[in-house]
Amino acid sequence: MTLSQKILAAHTGKSSVKAGELIIADIDLVLGNDITAPVAIEEFKKIGAGVFDNTKIALIPDHFTPCKDIKSAEQVKILREFAREYNIRHFYEIGIVGIEHALIPELGLALPGELIIGADSHTCTFGALSAFSTGVGSTDMAVAMATGKAWFKVPEAMRIEITGSFNNKFVSGKDVILEIIGQIGVEGARYMSMEFTGAGVAELTADDRFCISNMAIEAGAKNGIFEVDDITLEYIKSVSAERDYTIYKVDSDAVYTKELNVNLSKLEPVVAFPHLPENKRYISDIKPGAVRIDQVVIGSCTNGRLSDLRIAAEILENQKTDKNVRCIIIPATQKIWREAMSEGLFDIFIGAGCVVSTPTCGPCLGGHTGVLAGGERAVATTNRNFVGRMGHPESEVYLSNPAVAAASAVAGYIANPADITK
Repeated sequence: MTLSQKILAAHTGKSSVKAGELIIADIDLVLGNDITAPVAIEEFKKIGAGVFDNTKIALIPDHFTPCKDIKSAEQVKILREFAREYNIRHFYEIGIVGIEHALIPELGLALPGELIIGADSHTCTFGALSAFSTGVGSTDMAVAMATGKAWFKVPEAMRIEITGSFNNKFVSGKDVILEIIGQIGVEGARYMSMEFTGAGVAELTADDRFCISNMAIEAGAKNGIFEVDDITLEYIKSVSAERDYTIYKVDSDAVYTKELNVNLSKLEPVVAFPHLPENKRYISDIKPGAVRIDQVVIGSCTNGRLSDLRIAAEILENQKTDKNVRCIIIPATQKIWREAMSEGLFDIFIGAGCVVSTPTCGPCLGGHTGVLAGGERAVATTNRNFVGRMGHPESEVYLSNPAVAAASAVAGYIANPADITK
């Protein structure tokens, strides 16, 4: 079996499962946010049962928080009242909140071998820690909160071998996943498990892996997942996870429908042009000044971690953002926010002319804190650049890593960070 199949089999009580098989599995964590959970709660009430385990449900308002209007406030109120009624252990108010897919690992709530579902497509992020995690609809979330179970079709698998090592300091996990999506397209892994392996995996930090797993859904995948190694174990130790967990390994004769290779040594910064993550361009192919921009967003569940902020600060230090560019920095959690502040990164950002936000999904989905007007262009470290994703349907979003985003904020156009730091 593949890694994903082993985890699914363990959660069904079977010795094995195979691709295409329909199963019902026990869930370790059910996740919802301020957009999806209210719908799930409405459906949950129709079931007429209690929650299966108040310690295995997480409700995290992050998409429209801090609440931007009455409607968003009412959405969060639904979560708050449900959490109080059922004594939900993992409900996080705005003061300690973060973006759900960054906060869950930070709290030690995602561990190897676990089966996690969330009513948000980027729940696949936790595959970085060798959990099978995937997004579901709000109705499936409702049933899981009541029963602790969910149904799945066991996915086929794609083996992605990562080789080589980074030889460009401005290349990171974001470029790895944009390269993969650029090669196979946004449907290239439809309902497959993207399983990352190879000697090059050791070059990827935990933050790189979170980013890569996070965007597996952008290739149509059911999930993205890494095997446990020393980097995984080091991360788990750092967050003081208290629960036991199980480490699974891929069988030597596991069946993969597709295979792909990515050589880190040959990789350079990648930018996804509108309006799909598959529209990749290498930074060396983008002429300086060719794509003028109005806004830069550095943050999100994809690239709002401390390492992302550090590389952005390295580029922005002793620089000024272009007079025509708004640069918004969004740490992914309050913990990251405090660490960045204590390291002096905020002084660098504000000195360069940026604004620093409280943790929020905000502009990623065109919600608030950076909505684009018609005709405007943004470089963003977010995960989607669909039509109207960040606001007006006639705006444009260009996806990049934090280094390219920071360099572009200084230049006023999509720029190579190596040119800005000369």
